[in-house]
Amino acid sequence: MDYQELSEEQRNAIEAAVHRHLVQHLREKTDVQNIELMNLADFCRNCLSKWLVAEAKERGVELDYDQAREVIYGMPYAEWKERYQTEATPEQLAAFEARQKSGSET
Repeated sequence: MDYQELSEEQRNAIEAAVHRHLVQHLREKTDVQNIELMNLADFCRNCLSKWLVAEAKERGVELDYDQAREVIYGMPYAEWKERYQTEATPEQLAAFEARQKSGSET
């Protein structure tokens, strides 16, 4: 069966499973910093959190940003930041600033 032939319910189930897999992967890859994700892929864990808030709101579900970040990070953001976040290098900051100036903001 072709993916396009699946029912909306089947596609939603598959895509939700992929989202859960991505979130789990990012939780396990604590050595990958958000600035690296932003520089390479133009999104990061915080972007996923913002998208989660927006999609919840669109469906009439109240979810604040801190709650969404806890869903994505698997712990309160402040705890993740304390445990895993490192200071950005000058090269990372320069790449981030260049990306921002080019207009490819998420």
